[in-house]
Parts: sequence; structure tokens; C-alpha cells
Amino acid sequence: MSTTLAATGVLAQIGGLPNYVLLLYILAFSLLIYGMSGLTDPRTAVRGNRIAAGGMGVALLATLLIPHIGNWGLIVLGVAIGTAVGIPAARQVKMTAMPQMVALFNGVGGGAVALIAWVDFRSSGGYIDDPKYVAVFSLIAAIIGSVSFWGSNIAFGKLQGIIPGRPITVGQGQQVLNGVLIAVPLACMGAILDDNHSAWLLAGVLVFAALLGNAVVLPIGGADMPVVISLLNAFTGLSTACTGVALGNTDLIVAGMIVGASGTILTNQMAVAMNRSIPAIVAGGFGGVSTAPGASADGVNLVARSTNASDVAIQLAYANRVVVVPGYGMAVAQAQHSVTELAKLLEDRGVEVEYAIHPVAGRMPGHMNVLLAEAGVPYEQLLELEAANERFKRTDVSLIIGANDVVNPDARKPSSPIYGMPILDVDESKSVIILKRSMSSGYAGIDNPLFYEPQSAMLFGDAKRSVDNLVAEVKAL
Repeated sequence: MSTTLAATGVLAQIGGLPNYVLLLYILAFSLLIYGMSGLTDPRTAVRGNRIAAGGMGVALLATLLIPHIGNWGLIVLGVAIGTAVGIPAARQVKMTAMPQMVALFNGVGGGAVALIAWVDFRSSGGYIDDPKYVAVFSLIAAIIGSVSFWGSNIAFGKLQGIIPGRPITVGQGQQVLNGVLIAVPLACMGAILDDNHSAWLLAGVLVFAALLGNAVVLPIGGADMPVVISLLNAFTGLSTACTGVALGNTDLIVAGMIVGASGTILTNQMAVAMNRSIPAIVAGGFGGVSTAPGASADGVNLVARSTNASDVAIQLAYANRVVVVPGYGMAVAQAQHSVTELAKLLEDRGVEVEYAIHPVAGRMPGHMNVLLAEAGVPYEQLLELEAANERFKRTDVSLIIGANDVVNPDARKPSSPIYGMPILDVDESKSVIILKRSMSSGYAGIDNPLFYEPQSAMLFGDAKRSVDNLVAEVKAL
């Protein structure tokens, strides 16, 4: 309802625009909404993405058709630079680096919003002749956009390994520091709204919001990074909607509200999937620091059983049901095509093969689904957490490829840092094979007792090489 009222008010404000521009805007956000609805199903996602992109293309065209739009030379230069950078980057990025790409592109959107707020302030002389609501929404967009830009850059750095994945804090004073960094831009915003038109105040808004974006994301550990990406995406959407209200652009309002709302819902779902509250995630300090593996609570050293490709191939080939549990290790090794080949060989031998997908497996929502869909895995074989957990008791072999925290049975123990986190109950399978490079812990930084269970065996090595060896062994049977 509030979105409708805002859009109505904006339409009234921009009533002087040509009718064809307004009609193109309506067509643009209609295509955007219809296209995004297709993203709910992998079978329609590609088409939906193209339709939504077409809608944004129509919006760009409509904007360029507004009379007295501005300096065409700068516009063409900006479009050329964006095209030259964006298309090659999107085409050449590896699937393993897709989370970093999402974080980086999301940050660009927030940065663009912050720059628009700066230009709007400068061109209006500090909002001298603008209605008060324009100043309010423009300044809110500046704060949120700047937080999103700098926070997304930190998330990119952590995912890329440029910045350590462990929490980086100033200790007990972290929350006090964050409070100060929130208060300063809000104080500057208040002064501007009180008819102080100094550009230094807006600079204070942008600079301290930038510091806030860094200070909020640096303390967040690797275990929470998928949620952070989703949260920052919601921030960018919200800042875009605020900019739409300030500029009187209906498409920005609609697109921003859709992204903001969907990002907020997804963030909440991701937090629930990790049994973590969003305030706890923002407070940081979880994940990224590893504990030494192999020691039980009573000090007894635990020993994991190692196996080889030949023995695993026999187990898989003569099983009735095999469930593959993919994780980030599969993505790093680019093993998804080899996994598909292995599954096809097993299916030809009468083995039922399915895939158990945890909501936070990988480094962003849907990471495993995208990888497996790229490799041609039928959507019907992808099981969500609840459906997968119903299967494990009737599963002969669970094949874990590069997953860790999402299969850690310690999540059932109140003393564990991940207590309450929904996990895949692979320990209920008759046999568990874990493909990993080493015994290192996952992003949560804790050991996994599943590795030492009697029904578990470790197949060490690069995931793709290990799966290729399994393919060769199954063919030889």
C-alpha cells in the first residue's frame, strides 16, 4: 500500500513528462516484475532474467527520451564504460567466483546511488528549492547506498581472499564505534534538513556512512557471509527506491522496492537456515577461525578412516540409493560435470541418485543449484533440506563433496556454536563418504564429528580428480 501511495505521488509530480515516457516506464516495470517471477523456478530462470533485463533496457530508453535529459556525451561515455567492463566480467567469471561478482556488482549499485545524492545536493544548492521529502529521501539513499557500497567491497575482499575471512574487530568497543558511525551521518542529515546547505555536511554523511559500511562487515566471519551478501543486496534495493522518490522516477521506486523486499525476505530465510538472528550476524564475531580437528571433549584423539576410489566405487555401484551432498569444495574444484557423469553411470546400473541441497551451501543462496543446473542435473533430483532428511534413513551411501558445516551433527548439541542450525542428517545414512582435501574445518571454524563416525570414510584429494577417479573405477566394474 505504501509503495502504491509513493508511486502515485511521484506520478503526480512528474505529470509534465511526455505520455510516451510514462507508458515506457509502465512497460519497463511490468517486464521487470514478470521477469523476476520467472526466477522462482530454474526451468524459467534464464527466460525470466532476459525479460527483466529487457525491462531495464526499456527503462533506460525511457529515461534517455525525457526532454532536456542532459549531456549526451557523458551519457554515451558512461554506457560505453559500463558495457565494456560489465559484459566481459559477467561472461568470463567462473561459477566459483560468482558470489564475489554478486557482491561487487551490488556494491556498484549502492555507490551509484550515493553519487546521485551528491550530484542532486550540489545541483540544487543543498535542496534550497526542493520539497523537504526530496531532501529526506535523497539523504537516506546517500547513507544506505554508501554503507552498501563499502560493505559490499569488504564482502568481496573476504570472499576473494584479499581480506582475511576471520572477524576483524576493535574488541569490546566495536558496537560503540558502530553507534558513533551511525550517529554522525544522522546528525549531518539533521543539520541539512534544518536548512544548513554546506557541502561539508553531505561529505560527512557519505564519509561516515562509508566508515560504517566497513566497520559493520569487517567483524563478520566467513560463516555468515552468504547472509551478509543478501542483506547488502536489500540495502541497495532500499537506497534505489529512496532515490526514485527523490528523483520522481517510478521505475526506480518499483525496482528498488522489489529488490529491497525480496532481499529482506531472503536474508531472514538465510538467517533462519543458520539458526542465527540478523542482529547477531551484524554484531559479527562468528566463523573464520578454525579449531584443531581430531580431539574429543574428553581429550581422546579421534581418527578418521581413509578410503580409496576403488572401494568407494564398489559401494556406489551396488547401492540402491545414493544421495550427493554438494558444498563449496565442489564449486572450487569445478567438479559438477564429473559428478553428473558419475550419477549417469550409477543410474545406468539401476542406482537411484538424488542431490541434497542445504539452503546455505556454498557462498550465496542457490549456489549449488546453479552449478548443478549448469551441469545438466534434472531439477526433480534436487532435494531441499526437509525432503532430503526424509531420505537419509533409507539411503545406502551419502556422498559429501566439499561440504562441512551443513552436515555437522554437533548442531544438535546445546554446547556447540552452531546449535540449532538446521543440517542435512547424513549421519543417518548406512554409509557416508566425504570428499575433502584435508581434515580442515568449515567456515564456522569447528571440527566435524561426522568425519570420525564408524560409517564414515574420507576420500582425500581435489574433488574433481577424486570424482574422475570414481568415474573410471565404476566404468571398470
